[in-house]
Amino acid sequence: MPNQNINSGRKRYNILKDAEQKTIAFLCSVMPEWVTPNILTAIGFLGSVIVALGLWWARGDKMFLLVSIAGFAIQWFGDSLDGRLAYWRNIPRKWYGWSLDITVDWISIGIIGFGFYFFFTEWQWSAFLFIFAYGWAMINALLRYRITDAYVIDSGIVGPTELRILICIFLLLEIFIPGILLYFALGGSIILISLNMKDLNAVLDYGDQRDKEEKSKKSE
Repeated sequence: MPNQNINSGRKRYNILKDAEQKTIAFLCSVMPEWVTPNILTAIGFLGSVIVALGLWWARGDKMFLLVSIAGFAIQWFGDSLDGRLAYWRNIPRKWYGWSLDITVDWISIGIIGFGFYFFFTEWQWSAFLFIFAYGWAMINALLRYRITDAYVIDSGIVGPTELRILICIFLLLEIFIPGILLYFALGGSIILISLNMKDLNAVLDYGDQRDKEEKSKKSE
């Protein structure tokens, strides 16, 4: 019998969480048996490669940015369903899956970052700024998980899905308004860094509270 609680081990706060989880639950219910969580992880990784290729090809023709948009959709499909399908089928490997997911996510964001690096003819360092900001968000999530045992992948009301949608909107706008994607990359990175600073402050507060609790127990 399928496990309806496909969000085991995660707390979600993103705007689209309800609609997204209903969609994921439906897709899990109709997924063919031969499709395994590892296959979905590979599909998500392939989506990241397609994003980067679209950006590379778009240097000559910006219509190829549509390829990157399709890549983000493929990435969402694989990345969002791999772990959830495992819980749906009652075959989760919590620590294996978590370790694999973090590793693939980091490699994927690096590949996408290189795509943006080659797409931007000026201000190419903005691609590395984005990688830095995204990587910092991942580190905050890992720190929070270690201290509170709650795995949160959202920065406030914005999660990976909302971020993908925003990027895709600006990829589409770039076709008609050249240069707007660069402004989004710079502005988005600055906003993400600001959110990371806020998240880090919360994580440090959690850590301080846990230290006090542990010291209190030792003194009893």
